[in-house]
Amino acid sequence: MRILLTNDDGIHAPGLDLLEAIAARLSDDVWVCAPAEEQSGAGHSLTLNFPVRLRQFGPKRFAVSGTPSDAVNLALRKLFPDRSPDMVISGVNGGENLADDITYSGTISAAMEAALAGIPAVALSQAMRDGGNGFSAAAGWAERVLAPLADAPLAKRTVINVNFPALPADAVKGIRVVRQGFHDYSRGSLVEGIDPRGRPYFWFGLEDVEHSLDRGTDLEAVDEGYVSVTPLQLDLTHHATLGTLAERYSG
Repeated sequence: MRILLTNDDGIHAPGLDLLEAIAARLSDDVWVCAPAEEQSGAGHSLTLNFPVRLRQFGPKRFAVSGTPSDAVNLALRKLFPDRSPDMVISGVNGGENLADDITYSGTISAAMEAALAGIPAVALSQAMRDGGNGFSAAAGWAERVLAPLADAPLAKRTVINVNFPALPADAVKGIRVVRQGFHDYSRGSLVEGIDPRGRPYFWFGLEDVEHSLDRGTDLEAVDEGYVSVTPLQLDLTHHATLGTLAERYSG
């Protein structure tokens, strides 16, 4: 199986090093193409107004001077002209991507770029807290999550979003397949200040973001010490509203 790894934390991120070690246990044909610099919060953006550059760091290891979507897009077009990867794995992100974090996440958007090309895609993220557990849960559980997905009959244009709780690996309770939860980003903090040249600046924070621990969601699963696995679809159409809108515009 040919596996392409990417992320949004950059080519030198510790989570990518971990993912390379995990992927090497699943396949002997592992490639890396990641952003040259951190691109957290880049979402599904593409670089259109200036050129993107590709730099090689070693055999099957490359960095792109652009976004996570750029990295996957360029890898698929340039590195694999004859045979595409069988799977694309994005991560392991340093910080969770739960609920509607997915709309901002470069980690998930990189996986979405692969899914748009018809390639099975997985995004891995590690929740971080002050307890100092780092990537312990991901290190202990990622292979157990990925192995069943290697030959799973996944629907086209879907992404599997995986989040590991901020716990030591031996404290994780198991794996739950759950739906996406909901955050209230309107309550996030906003820090204001004055830069050294006397100009005002604003810095968005996420410390006060509220979320609902509704039953059966990714937020609840990770909060209770489980690895969350959530299938996401790229079709954002709200199908239940199609009929209502059609009636509004008829006649």
